[in-house]
Amino acid sequence: MPKHFLSILDMSKEEAHAVLARAKEMKDTSHRSDLLSGKTLLLIFEKASTRTRVSFEVGVRQLGGDPVFIASKDSQLGRSEPLADTARVLSRYADGLVVRTFGQAKLDTLVKYGTIPVINALTDEFHPCQVMSDMLTMYERTPDLSKVKVAWVGDGNNMAHSFVNASALFGFELALAIPDGYDMDQDIVEKAAAMGARFSVTRDPAEAVAGAHFVNTDVWASMGQEEEQRMREEAFKGFIVDEALMSKADADVKFMHCLPAHCGEEVSAQVFESSASIVWDQAENRLHMQKAIMEWIWK
Repeated sequence: MPKHFLSILDMSKEEAHAVLARAKEMKDTSHRSDLLSGKTLLLIFEKASTRTRVSFEVGVRQLGGDPVFIASKDSQLGRSEPLADTARVLSRYADGLVVRTFGQAKLDTLVKYGTIPVINALTDEFHPCQVMSDMLTMYERTPDLSKVKVAWVGDGNNMAHSFVNASALFGFELALAIPDGYDMDQDIVEKAAAMGARFSVTRDPAEAVAGAHFVNTDVWASMGQEEEQRMREEAFKGFIVDEALMSKADADVKFMHCLPAHCGEEVSAQVFESSASIVWDQAENRLHMQKAIMEWIWK
């Protein structure tokens, strides 16, 4: 049976810690290998991307494989051909799928009917490669993540879900400040809680950020939510990560963002460009973590 990475909880605690340490080792040694030599990975993206696409293409090549990029306009993913049929066909051409799409159900169908590994490069429910990369960015500064408090300020979206999942495996304290009406999916939250995730939810960003070592946020309106922009701007008032909010965190607090950022909305330009901001390390770490995830799947 192929190994898949659809959410962070597809890894055990032991596997997640091993992948984290391996990603750090890969980064420190500028790792290259022939692990994927002779293998082709299809990158199927129904949502636009910069970091995810480039980091995966480069990562596949650095592991000796061949990436083939397929944009939504170039494929029939779930449109004129049943997705189950697409999964069966692609399994006969390639050795793995990296998929950036909307609903998680599409990935489930590709797994059910295909015979090759599937990696979640983003869905509406989860963004596991990004948050595992964020774990690497935190791990570089605090190797014992169980001693860390992480704050999330913003939407109860795929990033929030993945941070809750990560808490279950890495043991950090997570405090989420989420506006009323934008809460996380209860089934996802309950599953992570049952696995030991340490998290709390509040409507007050100051409460969530108090004493935090890392403060995270995301855009208020993600791809596919553009028509909600004005409504979200109203709902998210008071949820901007600015200098006043950061002052309530730990003295050595770091600011994180999965990018792209909208300075003046979810984060002030002063915080984004400050010495506390480690967003560029996060972006670089996408490459190293995705290589470690691919090695976990194919080694």
